[in-house]
Amino acid sequence: QIGSIMPVPCSSCDKKPAVLRRPKTGHSLCKECFFWAFEEEVHQTIISAELFQKGETVGIGASGGKDSTVLAHVLKVLNERYNYGLNLMLLSVDEGISGYRDDSLETVKRNQQQYDLPLKIVSYEELYGWTMDQIVKKVGLKNNCTFCGVFRRQALDRGAMMLKVDKVCTGNTALTSFIWAQIYMHGTLTSKCPLGSI
Repeated sequence: QIGSIMPVPCSSCDKKPAVLRRPKTGHSLCKECFFWAFEEEVHQTIISAELFQKGETVGIGASGGKDSTVLAHVLKVLNERYNYGLNLMLLSVDEGISGYRDDSLETVKRNQQQYDLPLKIVSYEELYGWTMDQIVKKVGLKNNCTFCGVFRRQALDRGAMMLKVDKVCTGNTALTSFIWAQIYMHGTLTSKCPLGSI
């Protein structure tokens, strides 16, 4: 039939139709082979950069968004697959903004059950004695995002110290092509490494 498009086979397994073409490699991959390739690239980054040591406790900054959810999933899978020997836990921040964090905290709680990882939710109110809503009432709407960003990072650091974790990882997307892992050691940025273009 004229105009019909034949499915492109996966260039890795050659069994299933490809669902995407990776700009980084040019490979056309099925869903399963893409997941495997992505996980292996993360593993190679972890090993080559010596990001973790066996026995470390690693806090995963969990917002409930797609990036931190992928990070939690991949670290859990790789920790089990390659026996990293890490003690993984989820660390989430409740800023105290009415109607803003409620749904995402529920997602974090579902992630905790799904991945069977301990979860600690630290709140601005617990750490600072006030919520972001209370701050806005005092200072107004001007620059409140700046305040919140600084407080959130500090809350992750303080939560990490409370839990006595060795490192905190956060998943962030930049230009939707990279996943970055930021490794913090008790509040000090020690490494920022691109895990590669997906």
